[in-house]
Amino acid sequence: MAHIFSKKQSKKGAATVYDITAAPTSLTRDQAGRQRRYFISMMIRTACFLLTVILPSPYRWFALLGAVTLPYIAVVVANAGRESFAPGESLVTDKAKSLE
Repeated sequence: MAHIFSKKQSKKGAATVYDITAAPTSLTRDQAGRQRRYFISMMIRTACFLLTVILPSPYRWFALLGAVTLPYIAVVVANAGRESFAPGESLVTDKAKSLE
């Protein structure tokens, strides 16, 4: 398991600096966001199905097209994110020194 925190010993005897600014969001928050996006997409799809029944002929085909293609788009969007990465040297930087 890769560590989110990285440390680097800077110059002789200086304090160790930890950098967590590039840490990914928590798994719970990430999943909640993905579920929200998927739910919104499926509500739009439901509206498209209802519009297919209600709208007159030329417009109903656009609504039907949206109802048919939205599941694919919703799954792709919901699964986007949370890519794994290996923290590297980009997480470790020399920080500015405070006034002594």
